[in-house]
Amino acid sequence: MIRVLICDDQDVVCEGLRAILKNAAGIEVVGLAHDGAQALDLVPQAKPDLVLMDLKMPGMNGIQATRLLRERHSQVRVLVLTTCDADEWVFDAIRSGAASYLLKDTPREALIDAIKGTVEGDTHVDPGVAGKLFAKIASSRASSDTSVTDALSERERDVLRLLAHGLTNADIAERLHLSEGTVRNYVSVVLAKLDVSDRTQAAVIALRHGLVDLSEI
Repeated sequence: MIRVLICDDQDVVCEGLRAILKNAAGIEVVGLAHDGAQALDLVPQAKPDLVLMDLKMPGMNGIQATRLLRERHSQVRVLVLTTCDADEWVFDAIRSGAASYLLKDTPREALIDAIKGTVEGDTHVDPGVAGKLFAKIASSRASSDTSVTDALSERERDVLRLLAHGLTNADIAERLHLSEGTVRNYVSVVLAKLDVSDRTQAAVIALRHGLVDLSEI
């Protein structure tokens, strides 16, 4: 059972999300918070696997809360669910450790799939947000600098390329003719070598250092 904590400053949003997830198989809502500080206070007792995090909240906003949550409870995944698609909010949320980023108009089934996928280690990014993210990376990357990825073996680079395209572990396993467990191990090694905590940050590095062709995404 996936334990979910909802963090949003609007009561109607919290209750609406709880209603949406109430009958979702394999998901249990274990708490509601109305700002980042309250979410951090609830985590030790609620023990969520994932926090659905709004960004623009009074007091401690979602970016601040995500950063502290990842520092204090690194096992808890953060799925940003917000109306905000402004560039800097997107980039700051990902830099702070958000594993996935969706907008609030995401359909119910897509949200449920994203929750399950994020807990399993996959990355889900709203298509409109992804376009801005990739454009930002394309404008700033130094394609000749590959020092960060020099430590990766050729197979690890293959896994990173496919990961950056948004493929799940199962998809990568099928593409590379490996077991899903082996791919999971490769992903863990790649994240460790790149010194990042999640697949989104690894994908950003792959894009920045020219391991992935933006035209293929």
